[in-house]
Amino acid sequence: MFNLIVGILILAVGLFVGFYLLKKSKAYGAKPGYKMAGIGTLAAAGVVCVVLIVSSMMISVPTGHTGVVTVFGRVENYTLDAGMHAKAPWSKVITMDNRVQKASVNLSCFSSDIQEVQTVYTLNYQINKNNAQEIYSTVGISYYDTVITPNVAEAVKTIMARYTAEELIGSRDKLASEIETLLTTQLRRYNIEVVSTAIEDMDFTDAFTNAVEEKQVAAQNKLKAEIEQQQKTIEQRATSERDVIKANAEAEVAKIQAEADLEVTKIQADAAEYAGQKEAAKNRAISEALTEELLQYYYVQQWNGVLPQTYLGSDNVSTIIGLGGDKTSSSATVPTQVPSSVPAEP
Repeated sequence: MFNLIVGILILAVGLFVGFYLLKKSKAYGAKPGYKMAGIGTLAAAGVVCVVLIVSSMMISVPTGHTGVVTVFGRVENYTLDAGMHAKAPWSKVITMDNRVQKASVNLSCFSSDIQEVQTVYTLNYQINKNNAQEIYSTVGISYYDTVITPNVAEAVKTIMARYTAEELIGSRDKLASEIETLLTTQLRRYNIEVVSTAIEDMDFTDAFTNAVEEKQVAAQNKLKAEIEQQQKTIEQRATSERDVIKANAEAEVAKIQAEADLEVTKIQADAAEYAGQKEAAKNRAISEALTEELLQYYYVQQWNGVLPQTYLGSDNVSTIIGLGGDKTSSSATVPTQVPSSVPAEP
């Protein structure tokens, strides 16, 4: 519109100057200088006017933007995409950024237990380009300050007020998800889409931070003590189990040893019984095979070499009655042939 007005003004001025110069050239006898100046002025004014009018009928929408068309202040019900477009000279095009934009908001909030929390909340958003004309007509181009900042503050403070300060520390992911859900619902009414959100920072007062640290240290010490106690219990249980296993093993070894000793004793008893039976069988066999000559042989084997002073009998064997000889023996057997140096008694 501005170019159109300027073009018309330049054309009007050019026409006035050009015709003035042509008229003056006639007045001075058709001098060539005035005539050429007038024609040049008219031509230049016409060219400039055409350029300005044509430029007022063309518009370029940058990439990532949407053009909102207005005619004398009234918003049209269509938009222009990125690129070159023709338009009426009296229409105006306002470009609105439809790319993903980032906004970081510093907020001071309170938890449900009245603990102050300094928060930095980041929002990635973009406008709905199909409804850009509605955003312009209802909110304007300053929609960030008009809509986004207040709704971010409201959503963050509303959700944080539901949790205690300690819960805010441990439930950061859940907290961010609830804020994003609430904020998405609120901004959708203004045709603004929430792409992603994040809680970049949460800062508490020094007193609360120190209290949390002390609590964490106490919890860690308690956990350490419980672990040490569990370790001792496990060690004691293991020691007790080892003692039981050792006692059972020793009892089993003793049982096996006793059974082995009993088996050896039984074997020895069986061997002794067998030996006795063998000796008895031997003696029985000897007694059955005993003859007078064999008895005489055993008597000679048992003689100590000392002659008795008295002997009886005239048969092959005499029985000695305990006189003389080895005093430890009551009787002995000797051969019937008496040496010649010993006189025989009647």
